[in-house]
Amino acid sequence: MNKNELIGAVAESCGLSKSDASNAVEGVFDSIQKALADGDEVRLVGFGTFSVAKRKASTGRNPRTGEPMEIKASNQPKFKAGKGLKDAVN
Repeated sequence: MNKNELIGAVAESCGLSKSDASNAVEGVFDSIQKALADGDEVRLVGFGTFSVAKRKASTGRNPRTGEPMEIKASNQPKFKAGKGLKDAVN
């Protein structure tokens, strides 16, 4: 399912127009993104938790030349599925 299909599914299940559903989906995505950028985590009970993991700087190798190269420290978004989501999938 892609984003447009998700918007269509939300519109159909909630009885909204596609533009209203699009605004709702975009609002959810923007809110999660802003919370993660601010260093917060987003817990959706029964669905899962969005959080940010900090990766340390490390040394890697260039696959073409084999030369060592520095990999910068970075923040990575993470998602851990909740019990309700796991149960629904299994």
